Amino acid sequence: MPLTLTACGGGGSDTGTDPGSTEQVTSLSILDYYNNDPDKLLVQKGLDTCAKQLGITIDREVVPGDTLIAKVLQQASSKTLPDVLMLDNPDIQQIAATGALAPLGTYGITGDGIQEGVVQAATYDGELYGAQPVTNTIAIFYNKDILAKAGIEPPTTWAELKDSAKKLTQGKQYGFAFDGTADYEGAWQFLPAMWTNGGDETNLKTPEVAEALQLWKDLVDSGAASKSVVTWGQGDVADQFKAGRAAMMLNGPWNIPSLSQEKDLNWGTATFPVNKEGQASVAPLGGEAWTVPVTGDDAKQAKAAEFVKCLNSDDVAMQFAKDRSVIPTNLELAKKYAAEVPEMAAFATQVATARSRTGKLGEKWPDTAKIIYSGMQLTLTGQAPAADAMAKAGAQ
Repeated sequence: MPLTLTACGGGGSDTGTDPGSTEQVTSLSILDYYNNDPDKLLVQKGLDTCAKQLGITIDREVVPGDTLIAKVLQQASSKTLPDVLMLDNPDIQQIAATGALAPLGTYGITGDGIQEGVVQAATYDGELYGAQPVTNTIAIFYNKDILAKAGIEPPTTWAELKDSAKKLTQGKQYGFAFDGTADYEGAWQFLPAMWTNGGDETNLKTPEVAEALQLWKDLVDSGAASKSVVTWGQGDVADQFKAGRAAMMLNGPWNIPSLSQEKDLNWGTATFPVNKEGQASVAPLGGEAWTVPVTGDDAKQAKAAEFVKCLNSDDVAMQFAKDRSVIPTNLELAKKYAAEVPEMAAFATQVATARSRTGKLGEKWPDTAKIIYSGMQLTLTGQAPAADAMAKAGAQ
């Protein structure tokens, strides 16, 4: 995608540093990709709460997720950006690099008290450009009844994961399910194994990365995970778990509402296991942040910043968290949330040590993610051993 756009405001390189009076602002336009319920409706609740607090009306546009960035880049070129823009957190640095976003520090919005990885994802060239009220990550879901019947506890190490998954595999039931697809979801699901083992996205040709690939390969080769994981998206993985065809799965808290509707499904959650003693379980941070585009209208930008600040207030963040089964990015609020919503405790724990995908690579993350999921596919389909897969994928 082009990253060399001209300045987006009517005043050339103006980034709205003079907030101006906001009293005259009575409405704001908003763009996001929550285009399906229940998220569309649940996010609307938060937007309406802040609109009421600020005494304004909002004009909201929602688009499919895979079209948002192209639309934003087009709007930036044509100087038609909305007043408030939601971005997936790995995309913030890319859009900030174009000059399309105003730094939030201009309006007194900081990352104080917010999970470090979330702040890193929203920071470009030393400036904070996005404020993210809630986040998500991935962890292990397990069927309590199946594990109890087999006398197995949730795994805490890779050795336990492989051993337990093998023992839990019988008939049409696999022990473990994960997403091994050749896309960003597949890369996202590989990160807990890679990062927990000390692998790093800045160098994918290390033994630590190869060991993580081998874990996925061992699970499939032993029959503990289906060979179909190379085509299973995260939704497919959840369907396998709900149907009793997987005793454990790697997935995110967005599945909790649908899992809770399965009256006969007794499930629990646990953090991703470690390979060796002394390691910490590390998973990726997901979720979306709210930004203030550069529109050239100082008063509207200032009002938009007030709106973003409201969306990140404790009350609204907690509302989002409880309604949507996600986790507050404010670490103290996350602790309170975990105490009030016990089924989210494992995810709150996982978030505390989680990392952003763009924290080290910034705008280069998408290209690296392609190498990760391509190397993973090469290994899972037997086209390259784990030790050589990433090098082969990078050369393609």
